[in-house]
Amino acid sequence: MNQIALASGFGCVRRFNAGIRKVYHRTPTQIRRQARQTKAQPGNQYVFRLHFRPPYHWEGMLAFLAARATPGVECGEQGSYRRTISLHGHEGYFEVSLDREHSALVARIEFGDPRSLFFIVERIRTMFDLNADWSAIVQSLRLDPALRERVESDPGLRVPGCWNGFELATRAILGQQITVKGATALAGRLTARFGKPLSSGSPSTESAPASAKILTHLFPTPEDLADARLVSIGLTEAHAETIRALARAVADGKIQFVGVVDAVAFQERLCEIPGIGKWTAQYVAMRELGEPDAFPSSDLGVPRDGIKEFSRTGRTRRDVASLAGIRAHVSMEDRQPRRSSRKQATIRDPNHEDWSNCAAAGSSVSVGNCGLAIA
Repeated sequence: MNQIALASGFGCVRRFNAGIRKVYHRTPTQIRRQARQTKAQPGNQYVFRLHFRPPYHWEGMLAFLAARATPGVECGEQGSYRRTISLHGHEGYFEVSLDREHSALVARIEFGDPRSLFFIVERIRTMFDLNADWSAIVQSLRLDPALRERVESDPGLRVPGCWNGFELATRAILGQQITVKGATALAGRLTARFGKPLSSGSPSTESAPASAKILTHLFPTPEDLADARLVSIGLTEAHAETIRALARAVADGKIQFVGVVDAVAFQERLCEIPGIGKWTAQYVAMRELGEPDAFPSSDLGVPRDGIKEFSRTGRTRRDVASLAGIRAHVSMEDRQPRRSSRKQATIRDPNHEDWSNCAAAGSSVSVGNCGLAIA
């Protein structure tokens, strides 16, 4: 019970019990006595409903992550995103899907250490940009003539985050001078060759189709790649050395992705590594640090196909100077293809004329005999 209380965000069991009594007018012991489960639930599985302020462009978020999903580590299809994770010696995975009725994402987590649940949930919230206040963002985006019509007809686009900063930076290096599809294939080969197989087997869900991409590996750690022979997977020696240099810097603590206070200094340290330029640093800052003014644009000196794919308008930071402070959102809007007739998987607030009235992120707790469900 102590672990459940801590995983739920309570400081102690006493406060947890008081919260349960206040909400359900029963003690946890009384709830357990009244529980009548007809089907045993698997252990170490938890379900969280993570609320957001509508509108939320789930289709755009899922498409972005799916296109860049590392084979064996991530999978985005059938309306959900899944990936393997590792923390403090424990391994597991999570799956995220859209709950249309409650303006929320449903996160299903399988992980052996309940003490890590709070961190995992918060990381998922950041990864899917659930704390963003669209009502405030859209006011600025409407000032851009190139975006005004788009944000009205196709609202709720968010800035995708990432699970792990080193993984993201490595993936960005792999994507230099090649297409997103090509970089994804390289990332899959990198993982298969140097990543750790998932010890608990391949996770799956009942809803996953037979043809689903199976999650089999954890992404390689900095220690795994610091001295790896990366040319064996098809990388040039220059790109291989860039990844090794980054891995050594992270393993030695010279570059850290957690607890970054100065985003500019962080990007400068990244750019000290041969092969990492301003475009890559801006991209990592945008997705790992949540830097709202990051803008990986075509004027940062990286001749690659990915720039055209990422910024379809070819605009530079100077072109969007008037939107300083939200240029990361501008970057995502710029790369989004126009949709005219396709049905949108966008959750809209029924009172959308005043999105600020929507409830912010929140959760309520219900406890079963064999698992924890937070709705």
